Amino acid sequence: MARRRKTDGRTPRRALWLRTLIAITACGVAVGGLAAYRTFSDDTATERPVTTEEASRLALSRLNLYQASPVAVTLTATEGGGVVVRVKGVVDYRTHRAVGSYQVTGSSGSSGTSGPATGQLDHGLIVWDTGGLGLAPVPKGDNSPAWQQAEHIPRSGWSARSYTTDPLDAGLQLLIGLGADRPDNPLLLAQSGARRLGRERIDGRSYDRFAGPRAQGATPGAGPDGGRSPLTYWVDGDGGLRRVTMRMPGLGTPTTLEFSGRDGRAKLPEAPWATS
Repeated sequence: MARRRKTDGRTPRRALWLRTLIAITACGVAVGGLAAYRTFSDDTATERPVTTEEASRLALSRLNLYQASPVAVTLTATEGGGVVVRVKGVVDYRTHRAVGSYQVTGSSGSSGTSGPATGQLDHGLIVWDTGGLGLAPVPKGDNSPAWQQAEHIPRSGWSARSYTTDPLDAGLQLLIGLGADRPDNPLLLAQSGARRLGRERIDGRSYDRFAGPRAQGATPGAGPDGGRSPLTYWVDGDGGLRRVTMRMPGLGTPTTLEFSGRDGRAKLPEAPWATS
């Protein structure tokens, strides 16, 4: 997946936005879980501030992710022009390392009179951590999980680079930083503007949908989203995090992170990070 850095006029603005977003996540204003759970009758109620109990659940879910490591994840990012990148892999929040496979789909040009054809444009293996990412081709004839395939590729076989401000890179950065070895401060979460947006069912399970805390300096009620955080979280009654979406400036479709629970078989490879 050879990717070029974007150099249009939006980059400085988006870079500032991304740094602010990552700072919010790193400071511990993400989501959480708590065993105690109240059932609300206002499932269709309008948006409102989080309750004390909801803030407590939000404050613990990063710790839940950390303790569940390695966690199976799927990231879907829309790059514009109909191009979609999907990453499926596992994240170990204890080491802040992740490995998986990626697939790029979109328009591949003209297909006669029927117009542009849509299909796979690229695919391969991907590893990432807090500093950047690496890409490598899939070994021929190897149908094992991505984390096993990656172990057979030496460090020299990876094409490494730092993060850019593209939707995929922003999603990978957010994803690797979500887990934490301690809970967040629920009072700070509530005071920073976390809000309950409603309730949804995913795969037969109910989830509360929360807007995360506002970015520092954001004015409540201002802007196209009313000053709301660009991050939205789906958290179940046991404090499990199922989904996170991230809106990015200029893109109508948010980047989506899906969490499928612990993958006890997965072992992150040493090869991509080997020093010799």
